[in-house]
Amino acid sequence: MTLIQGEAGRGSCDHDVERCDPVPAVTEAAASGEIAVIFADIRRVLGVEVVNLVWRHLATIPDALPWTWGMLRPLYINGTIAAEAAALHHDLVLPRLPQFPPEAFAAVDLLGGDISTIRHVLAAYDRTNAMALIALFGLLRRLDNEPPARAAASLHGVGDLYETPPSIPLPSLPVMAELPPATAELVLILNRLGTQRDDAVLASMYRHLAYWPAYLALAWTLIAPRDADGSLDRSIADATAKAWVRATRVAMQLHDPSAAPIDPTFNDAVRAAVEPFAGDVIAKMVVICAVLRAATGASQA
Repeated sequence: MTLIQGEAGRGSCDHDVERCDPVPAVTEAAASGEIAVIFADIRRVLGVEVVNLVWRHLATIPDALPWTWGMLRPLYINGTIAAEAAALHHDLVLPRLPQFPPEAFAAVDLLGGDISTIRHVLAAYDRTNAMALIALFGLLRRLDNEPPARAAASLHGVGDLYETPPSIPLPSLPVMAELPPATAELVLILNRLGTQRDDAVLASMYRHLAYWPAYLALAWTLIAPRDADGSLDRSIADATAKAWVRATRVAMQLHDPSAAPIDPTFNDAVRAAVEPFAGDVIAKMVVICAVLRAATGASQA
């Protein structure tokens, strides 16, 4: 397998803000100062080697990333978000599908090392997407200044017992403009599955899997029929509703790190940045990634 050049080499794209993709985002390679420090902290706290697109998009809005991460970080650190995400994973209603047999991978020239790395990619997004969905739904509650009713169930925080998860090794994130045209189009085709929006945010997971176009093709054969018969939409709606309930409990613990009222203009900017992720792409990818991970075989990460 030949890895495609990652974010460090952007060709004609801007080095400070990605402009080859629909959502502007600060690249990890170009991050500096406070943004670079926060990116490094996100990688450490979440135990992954890439910073997900939602955080890199927030970095394009003045003060948004420090404020948002400052509010959510304590609930990542004390295990509240991780525990609620684990409970959400347990409650997902997914279609029962058989695993891909090794012969299927061999038939499309996906070797052992390829499958191992693909499993790492799926494990990384499986870990971070559920946590992000819980965290961002909680943040949206906070931005609404909505005092959520205290849930009868206790919070799932585990305090000092929480340990930062081991880091999952990943290849660099390919740039869409540098992908072979057919692969780039396949990424976009997959991204339309499970979305209700014409301008859906491009899921980074598909870009990460673009090193293996054959695997993307297998993923399409698995997901597209569930999209066509409506079962994928039902699973996503179920996951979204369950995440919203869990996020209500999380929202009760959020505290503004600035200890000052939120400026309405800033509030609107952060909401506009977060909602397309929490309201569509992350919710659908929680389900799709879980399905693909079950079909591909879970790594031990």
